[in-house]
Amino acid sequence: MTPFQRRYVAAAGLGDILDKVLAGGRLSAGDGMTLYRHPDLLAVGVLANEVRERQHGSVTYYIVNQHINHTNICVAGCKFCAFYRTDKQKDAYVLSPLDVERRMLEHAEQPIREIHMVGGVNPDLPFSYYLDIIRTMKRVRPEVHVKAFTMVEIAAMAENFDMTPEDVLRQLKDAGLGSIPGGGAEILTDHAHQVLFKGKIDHRGWMEIAKTAHRLGLKSNATMMYGHVETLEERIDHMLLLREAQDETGGFMAFIPLAFHPENTRLSHLNKPSASDELRNLAVGRLMLDNFPHIKAYWIMMTPRVAQAGLHFGADDLDGTVVTEEIYHRAGSTSPQMISVRQMIALIEEAGRVPVERDTLYNPIGSVPRRPSTDPRAVPPSPVDTIVARENAPGV
Repeated sequence: MTPFQRRYVAAAGLGDILDKVLAGGRLSAGDGMTLYRHPDLLAVGVLANEVRERQHGSVTYYIVNQHINHTNICVAGCKFCAFYRTDKQKDAYVLSPLDVERRMLEHAEQPIREIHMVGGVNPDLPFSYYLDIIRTMKRVRPEVHVKAFTMVEIAAMAENFDMTPEDVLRQLKDAGLGSIPGGGAEILTDHAHQVLFKGKIDHRGWMEIAKTAHRLGLKSNATMMYGHVETLEERIDHMLLLREAQDETGGFMAFIPLAFHPENTRLSHLNKPSASDELRNLAVGRLMLDNFPHIKAYWIMMTPRVAQAGLHFGADDLDGTVVTEEIYHRAGSTSPQMISVRQMIALIEEAGRVPVERDTLYNPIGSVPRRPSTDPRAVPPSPVDTIVARENAPGV
């Protein structure tokens, strides 16, 4: 952090949090609330960027991946979901293993390293279906990493098939499951659970399955869906629960804040969070979750340009090329369905960052570029630096 940045953050009234950040200390719930309520988003961004660059320099990760949603039939009845269908609706579907194979072969020429698969809670599917789907993906592309089935889906399998979550996870892992996505966490509080998704497991169940997966050697991500009925205090509670679990297992790879898209849901009367809300949640997540290695700016939800700005608000990862995403587009997302590797690299480089392709577990593909000099005279200013300098220039 440059002397100018330190003065700016201190002058904004965030000196106490600045001292903790520079000392590598852990922020409190009160600090988190201060960051959420502080009027100067740029000062919060400077703090988050300091942590981001301390951990990753200018490196920004991306992956060549493909999303496949195996079914949209779901009995959970979440108020925020525009994706789910009942089995009686005309556009309800279940992909067979052959359908999954065909979708993968449509992109056989691309060097896809990860299949990301999530879907609805469909009680009519036998357990063998899930095993067959994973085996199919590993047969079609033996080298691919299968990241599939949220904690909510794992819980439903355990209940439907009279198994323990550990037994479910062991069998899925034996079939080829490599890791678990972070969805289904929503907001990890009783209030949000009762209002929005009481048909699914609560935060205790979600967390216990995550910890079980971690103990079995399966890494996972963790999301936070915000901008609906939750309070700022609940967002902080959510992060503190994740931080505590990470202290225990170390199994979370990335935190992914997701802005709620109200279109086509039962909460369509709500306003969508703004771009500044999205940037602030990235920044607060980076500062509060000191034991999470990565913060992801998920461009599918944020749009590529907002995600690009997020690379200076704490994020070090943009996710991947995706290829046909359905869940958030059903809820009104206007971002593209996929972007090319060339476009991904351009987004990262335009932000003054260094693109590094990774696998699911954040192992770089190839060598990681050497960190740029920390001499501020040798490093181009970030967009945050530029705006801060302009706003504080004499006569402005």
